[in-house]
Amino acid sequence: MVQKYESPVRIYKYPFELVVAAYERRFPTCPQMPIVLDCEIIEDNVFDNGARRDTKRRCKIAVEAPYLIKKIIGVDVVFFIQQNFLDMKTRTLNIEATNESFATRVEIFEKCRYYAHPENPDWTCFDQTATLDIKNFFGIEHSMEKMGMKQYTQTTLKGKEIIEFFVNELKQEGITHVDRWVDDATVTSTTAGAATNTTPPEKPPLCRDNSILDADYIAKYLGQLTPLQESKLVQLRKRFEHGTSEHPEPDYQTLLRFLRARDFSIDKATGMLQESLQWRQEQRIDSILGEYKTPAVVEKYFPGGWHHHDKDGRPLYILRLGTMDVKGLLKSVGEDELLKLTLHICEEGLRLMKEATKLFGKPVWNWCLLVDLDGLSMRHLWRPGVKALLRIIETVEKNYPETMGRVLIVRAPRVFPVLWTIVSTFIDENTRSKFLFFGGPDCMHAEDGIEQYIDTDKIPSFLGGSCNTLIHEGGLVPKHLYKSESIEETNGAIQAHDHHGLYKAVDLKPGQLFELLIRNTDPKSVLTWDFEVLKNDTLFAVFHTEKEIEQSGNDDFSSVFDGPDFKEGTSYKKIEQSVKCRPKEGVQGSHEMASTGTYVLQWMCPPSCDGPAQLMYFYEILSSANYKGSMTSLQSGFSSNSLQSR
Repeated sequence: MVQKYESPVRIYKYPFELVVAAYERRFPTCPQMPIVLDCEIIEDNVFDNGARRDTKRRCKIAVEAPYLIKKIIGVDVVFFIQQNFLDMKTRTLNIEATNESFATRVEIFEKCRYYAHPENPDWTCFDQTATLDIKNFFGIEHSMEKMGMKQYTQTTLKGKEIIEFFVNELKQEGITHVDRWVDDATVTSTTAGAATNTTPPEKPPLCRDNSILDADYIAKYLGQLTPLQESKLVQLRKRFEHGTSEHPEPDYQTLLRFLRARDFSIDKATGMLQESLQWRQEQRIDSILGEYKTPAVVEKYFPGGWHHHDKDGRPLYILRLGTMDVKGLLKSVGEDELLKLTLHICEEGLRLMKEATKLFGKPVWNWCLLVDLDGLSMRHLWRPGVKALLRIIETVEKNYPETMGRVLIVRAPRVFPVLWTIVSTFIDENTRSKFLFFGGPDCMHAEDGIEQYIDTDKIPSFLGGSCNTLIHEGGLVPKHLYKSESIEETNGAIQAHDHHGLYKAVDLKPGQLFELLIRNTDPKSVLTWDFEVLKNDTLFAVFHTEKEIEQSGNDDFSSVFDGPDFKEGTSYKKIEQSVKCRPKEGVQGSHEMASTGTYVLQWMCPPSCDGPAQLMYFYEILSSANYKGSMTSLQSGFSSNSLQSR
């Protein structure tokens, strides 16, 4: 739903020129607007002998939102693009501001105007309107709308105060009057104006004198277009027709993809494409197919690759996400390298689409993705992994719009809805509509199975088909290949190299216990844990008691509940049943601490073990003030990759 805000017209009893001088002083920051952290001028052009000035700024804004919302969106600051159009001749200043951050999920457009009072030329009028369109925002759209209304109201009320403050500052400096602009170079201005108007008019956008955009070309390479869509495509091409070595002229397929991504709005498509072209230049994307060298770790452990075509002729990429060791790949090659791998895949997709267009004699301008989730578990919800995935999705959405024709999700386990809830809010609504889900083990022959979309003889053998593929199962990346946040064994002890210091190491002798006592005074807060067993079996359980307890002394082979005052089921209870964790297994879980008291996370090395157990652990508490809603206890989740590695 689009929210529209409009402020009443305000009157400043100062001339327009003085108000403009005061307005300019609010940049890059001003005390009345502490949420504005910085404003950087990225374009500044003066025209008509100083009569007109167009200024473009990139503003850094602090996020004023509750802690949980900041945690969900993962940022403390956002960026806006503000454009000022000052015309001293007509005595008007038009201001337009749009959000740069989260632009695919939220559209904010604000328009302000300062202008000379129509009846009193020594006064200045100001009006302001804004629209807020929250398409999808992490499932908190209603809350964001209310915050948007509140922020807009506060900003509007401060507007007059800011101008008054800087007018008074000018007065203290002895500036009480600013002369009006006078055209003292009429000849120069006229000449410049004549030069500006010598640009020949554009040819009619639907003319057929351009042989490359004839009917046959459209039918063969672009597909069906309405006359209006074709017209807009020609208009968009004219904006990019003078390519350079740094910014080559985009082809019609690229122009059409960006137009479709912005509902055939020429202005929006232009802005999106300009940013993407700049990004391609900075990241050397045009050279990635020739220069990129796949790391050995990726070649051996990344379970993805191209595999024939779907029934519509789209190139088919298969990703066996359920057997991917996300943590191992990230720690061995890093987030940037995984992003580069994804971009290489996207560029390959563009090349394969052009080849498929020639092969099948019809337009193929997107590709098909098949994601096998067999083996997906809570292990895949590792925070840095999810963060890297969201960064990849955002980069692809911005720079490869409308390249995804269909996404087939097969063998989705029960844990998948948790991951989908997190990820789906970052995916464009149009792209989300292309996802098809197959939850059962027999995704091939089931009613409405994948045989509808992929020829039977092309379905890979691991999904029950007859087609062999070179796409391997992935598997665990050996820890000796880790390059960052690695875990090394030194003199029998575990040394953690975690840049953020989140995970701690524990060694447990056979029969030894390790217990974390967490005193809770905040009902409805949430306790989460994440640990990885490195050596020997380990038993894990979670307890709760309302009795006062102290951490056990030097006896590491006794529990805090071994005293005579404790009896299970009466004075304390087990809220997470004991689970046996094997070496190389990772476990994640959470529990809503509904009551006060002490919660105990307990790990034990079974007495029967032939050596010490070693583990890395991390826990976090989310306070009830920052968490709204209800959370049921999630059972601890295991990594199936680990189970396969035994």
